[in-house]
Parts: sequence; C-alpha cells; structure tokens
Amino acid sequence: MKLIVQIPCFNEAETLPEVLSRLPRALAGVDELETLVVDDGSTDGTAEAARRLGVTHLVELGRNRGLGIAFRTGLDACLRLGADIIVNTDGDNQYAGADVEALIEPILQDRADLVVGARDIEAISYFSPAKKWLQRLGSWLVRTVARCPVEDTTSGFRAYNREAALRTIVHTRFSYTLETVIQAGTGHLRVTSVPIRVNPKLRESRLARSTWYYLKKSGVTILRIYTMYNPLRVFLLLGGTGCFLGFLLGLRYLYFFFLQSAGGHVQSLILAAILMIVGFQVIVVGLAADLIAANRRLSEETLYRVRKLELSAKGEADRSKAGAMEASALEIRQ
Repeated sequence: MKLIVQIPCFNEAETLPEVLSRLPRALAGVDELETLVVDDGSTDGTAEAARRLGVTHLVELGRNRGLGIAFRTGLDACLRLGADIIVNTDGDNQYAGADVEALIEPILQDRADLVVGARDIEAISYFSPAKKWLQRLGSWLVRTVARCPVEDTTSGFRAYNREAALRTIVHTRFSYTLETVIQAGTGHLRVTSVPIRVNPKLRESRLARSTWYYLKKSGVTILRIYTMYNPLRVFLLLGGTGCFLGFLLGLRYLYFFFLQSAGGHVQSLILAAILMIVGFQVIVVGLAADLIAANRRLSEETLYRVRKLELSAKGEADRSKAGAMEASALEIRQ
C-alpha cells in the first residue's frame, strides 16, 4: 500500500518546513509513505525549500495557475507514481499532520472512497462569528446539493483512494473543495468525514481577497457544478416557475374579463404569454442540456477507463524495466 501526501503550495517557503515536520514518518497498513509538493508558480523560493527539506517528489507549474489546477496536477502526478491513497493538505500548516492516520483509516478499512477532515469550526478562535455561520451554511448547502454526509465541505485536508482519484475531474481554477465534494456525491462515491485538529494560524488566507469575494466565487461554483450534473432538474425548476407565474397571471386576466366584466388588464395577458413562452423554452433547453449531460457522463467514463489503462500500462512497463535491470545486475555479479 503506497500513500503519497500532496501539498499544493503558492509562496509557502516559510510554512512548508512546519508542514513537513508534522507529517507522520510511518503508518500502520501503509508500506510506502512519500510526499509530493506542487509549486504553483511561487516567487519566494518554495521549490528550493522543498528540495532542501527532502520531499520525495516536486512538481513545478512555472506560473501561478490557481489552487484548483495545482490540486488536479498533484492528483495526476500521484496516480502516475502509483499511489494507492492520496492525502491532500495545505501548505499553510492549517491542519494537524498527525491526523493523517485518522484520515486514511476509513479507506484502509474499505468503508470510504473519499474522506474529508472535519474541523471543529466553533473552536477555531481566529474565525469570526460571521465566518463560522457562513461555513455552517455553506456546508449544509453543499451537503444538500451533493447528498453526501460531509460536515466541513471547505476543508482541504482529505484522502482519496485510487478509484476516487481516477474519477475526480477539477474544472475550476479557484478551488477544488466544493466542486470535488459535489462531484463525488453525484458520482455515487462513498464519502465520509472524520474529526481533525487545526494548528494556530501562521498567516492570512490567500485564497480570497475578502469574504464577499469568496462567497461570490463559491456560489458560482456550487451553481455551475450542480447544474452540470443535474441540468434537467435546474431548468425544469426555472421553466416551471415561469410557466406557473404565467398561468396565475392568465387566471387573473380571465377573472376580471369574465366575472367582473371589466376591460383592460391586457398587460397581465401579455406578461402571462411571455412568461409561459419563456418557461417552455427554458424547459426545452433543459431537455437538451440533459442530453449533453448524458454525453458528458459517457465522456467522463471513457476518460476514467483511458486513464486507468494508461496508468496500468505505465506500471507494467516500469515493472518490466525494473526486472530487466535486476536481471542485468545479476548477470554482472555472476
């Protein structure tokens, strides 16, 4: 069993030593434990610090491309390196590295494909009351949308088994946390949470310039990903609402026309017609979007199988190469 801890980093030269020093050196049920740092275009010498600290693998993106892409790049690299379990943690030392053991336990016991570390939000002293409330609200919303029991959906401390990592596709550059939970829930992966600890804050978050900016980005991500996986439901709701409002306005017009024999109210009739026509068109768009979504699911399944075959072929080639080298070494000794 091979476990790789991946750490996406952007200008984390000062905090990276603390992160690495707190990671476990050995774990029960794990034969190989390695580290991988993804340097997302840092300008403070993060890559040099990672080399100096002796990380097992280093991936350099060259320029800052966003947390979502850094996370996706790390997953792909870990899969190519033959990881059976991938643990993701942040480079700002927010999460307690010793909790990696608790994080991977449900995967080792084959009870989950994705495990998300749940922080005790109420106990985090540097979170304001407003931020705590927003965290609870956001987690509830994502749980409802994704239909999976994740207590802390914005937590970046999480573990994937190989199957879940192969099926994970990150579209956004902003962040991977919400998108991957919704994707896992709609993809019927086994998702669970375990309680984790957090360390004292070493620096301010660089993910968002302000709470409003983070809310805006997160809201767009939730709506976009949910619509991507459930387009018919979304468009039926929008189109059905338009048709229903148009129907009510039509009844209002008929009420005044027949029962009160009153003229006018043509505006209600025109607006009712517009709403019902637009609502019907939105429903038709939803049907088309559902067909596109079905095709996208087939494409994702094809991509999953291609990635699996590609990585299996690479593993076989690596094993053959290693066997040939051992045979050559044996011949030389003889």
